[in-house]
Amino acid sequence: MADPARARKVADRIKVIAAETIERRLKDERLGFVTITDVRVTGDLQQASIFYTVFGDDHEREQTAAALADNKGRIRSAVGKGLGIRLTPSLEFIPDAIPEGAAHLEDLLAQAKARDAELAQAAAGAQYAGESDPYRREDEAEDDTDESDEADEAAPRA
Repeated sequence: MADPARARKVADRIKVIAAETIERRLKDERLGFVTITDVRVTGDLQQASIFYTVFGDDHEREQTAAALADNKGRIRSAVGKGLGIRLTPSLEFIPDAIPEGAAHLEDLLAQAKARDAELAQAAAGAQYAGESDPYRREDEAEDDTDESDEADEAAPRA
């Protein structure tokens, strides 16, 4: 098992090499605007998961996924030459769900903002229920205790 620090360094290097290879060496018309977002390597450095995003619609994402699958060998070869380690890890391309998650969060934030605006508008003309001063004053509290003491004295004792 490799050192976790070494695995992170290898993953960072794979990220750079794969991005450069996709950008400069692959001449596939199906490739869209691809961004490598993350690379995760297993502890034994045998497998690498490459997460990517594609700018565009669903058709462009599908075309890019097919192009990456077809060119996986070329990318792995470039990674092997660039890493210089004994065994080249096998590559797996995984579409990253970050853009969809971010869009979902933005929708939720917009809904919360609209609800806050509705509540602020409803609260603008609202008035408090009850008295204007809901707290007891000291002189009223003394009057209440005097009346309860008199009621206790008037009650017959058994």
